[in-house]
Amino acid sequence: MDETLDEPPTSAVFLDNCHFSQVIFNNVEKFYVPGGDITCYYTLTQHIAPRRKDWVGIFRVGWKTTREYYTFMWAPFPVDLGGDSVVQQQIQFRAYYLPKDDEYYQFCYVDEDGVVRGASVPFQFRAETEDDILVVTTQGEVEEIEQQNKDLLKENKELKESCLCLQKQNLGLQEELRLAQEKMKELEGEVCFLQTGNLELRRAQELQAGEMSSAQMNLASVREQNLTLGKENKELQKGLESLRSSCEKLELEGNFLKEENKRLTEQNGCKERELQQFKEHNQEVSSEKEQLENRLKTTLDHMDQLQSQVLNQEKEMESLVQMDHDKTEHLEHLKEENRQLRITVTEQHQNRDLAKELEEKNHLFQILQRKKDEIDEKNLRLRQENNELLMRLSESSDYSARVAVPLAQVPTRPPESANLLFGNPYYNSLESSAVNVPSVKKCPLCHEVFSDDIGPRQYEDHVRSHILDCPFCDETFGDKQVYDDHMYCHSLE
Repeated sequence: MDETLDEPPTSAVFLDNCHFSQVIFNNVEKFYVPGGDITCYYTLTQHIAPRRKDWVGIFRVGWKTTREYYTFMWAPFPVDLGGDSVVQQQIQFRAYYLPKDDEYYQFCYVDEDGVVRGASVPFQFRAETEDDILVVTTQGEVEEIEQQNKDLLKENKELKESCLCLQKQNLGLQEELRLAQEKMKELEGEVCFLQTGNLELRRAQELQAGEMSSAQMNLASVREQNLTLGKENKELQKGLESLRSSCEKLELEGNFLKEENKRLTEQNGCKERELQQFKEHNQEVSSEKEQLENRLKTTLDHMDQLQSQVLNQEKEMESLVQMDHDKTEHLEHLKEENRQLRITVTEQHQNRDLAKELEEKNHLFQILQRKKDEIDEKNLRLRQENNELLMRLSESSDYSARVAVPLAQVPTRPPESANLLFGNPYYNSLESSAVNVPSVKKCPLCHEVFSDDIGPRQYEDHVRSHILDCPFCDETFGDKQVYDDHMYCHSLE
C-alpha cells in the first residue's frame, strides 16, 4: 500500500448525496483480530462504472465526508467488466496500517470524484474473548457433523441464491427509487431532509446488524434493506403529496415575500439617496470648516509673530527718551485696535480685514522705527558734542581739579547714560513712563490680560490650552461650538 506517495481523491460531499447500494460488501466479519492482514470482499453492480482512481477506505463510524478516512487502498480495476454483469472483487489491507483501537469501523467504496458508492456493516478490531476448547468426538459424531455441514452448505447455497434474487429485487427497487428522485428535483430542499432521516435509519440498521452473527449478517441486511426500501417508497409517496401541498404554500409565501422585498427595496433606495445627500452636505460643511480652521490657525501664527515683534519693540521703546512717550501711547492705541481685530477674526473668520489692519500697524511701526532712528542720530550728535567739551576742558586749568575729585563721589549713572558726561536728562522721565506702560499680553480667545513678568512660554501654553484637538483626525479648533459640530459630523460617519 503506497499511501504516502499519493493521496486519494476526496470531496466535501455529504452523506445525502451518496449512493451506498452500487457496491455491496460481502463476508464482513463482526470483528477482526489486531495484528493480522484482513481481506475485503465486495461486489460491483451494473449501476457503477469503475475507474482507475477508485479506492476502498476504512472509516470510523459517524464520518461526515470522505476526507475522514483512516486508511485506504486503490481499488483494482476489473479485467472482465461486462455491460450488465456483476463483478466480484477483493482487496487486502496490511496489519501495519489498520486501526489499533476497539472503535467501530466500516469499509467504504469511493469513486474518482470522491463520492461514496457503497458501505459495509460496522466491525471492530479486537481479540476473541472466548477460550479455546478441545472437543473430542467419535467417528459417528464426525459423520453426523459432516452430514450437517453438507446440509448447511446446501442451505447456505439456497440462501445465497435467494440473496441474489433479493439483491436483484433490491436493485430494481433502487432503479425505481432513482426514477422517482429524478422527478422530484424541483423539491430538493424537502427531499434532502427525508434523505437525512433515511441515512440515520440506515446507520441505526447498520449498528444493529453489526451485533448479529457473521453467518446471518448478509441475509438479514438484504431483508432489512428490502423492507426499508418498501417503507421508504411508501413514505416518499406520502412525503411527495405533502411536499406538493407545502410547495404551493411556499409559492404563495414566496410571492408575498417578493412583493414585500420589492417594497422594502424601494424604501431602501429612498433612504440611501437621502443618506447620500446628507453625506454630501456633511462633506461640504466639513470642507468649509477645515478652510475656516486653516485660516484661524494661520491668523494665530501671524498673531504670535506680531506679539513677539511687539515685545521686541517694547524693549526698544524703554531706551527711548521722553519724546517717545507720545508715540508709545499711540502704539497702545494700535494694540487695542489689534486686539479688536483679533476678536473680529475669531468671530467672523475674515482674514482680509485683519490683513489690512496689520498692514496699517506695520506702517505705523515703520514710522516709529524711523522716529527712533532720528532720536539715535540726535543722541550720537550729543555724544560728539560731549566729547568736544571734554577736549576743551582738558585744555583748561580747572580740569585737573575736577579730575582730583574722588571716584566715590561721582554719581552712579544708569547704563543708558554711561556714554554721557552729565547723564541722560530724560532718564528719570523715561523710567517713570516705562513703569506706566500698560501690558499688551492678552489672550486672543478668552481676552485674559497677563502681566509683564510672565514668560512667553507660559503665555503660549495658555493660548494653546484653548485649542481643541480632534481624536479622529489631525484638525485643531479654537471655538468650542465649531469643535462640537466637527465631532457631530464624525458621529454621522
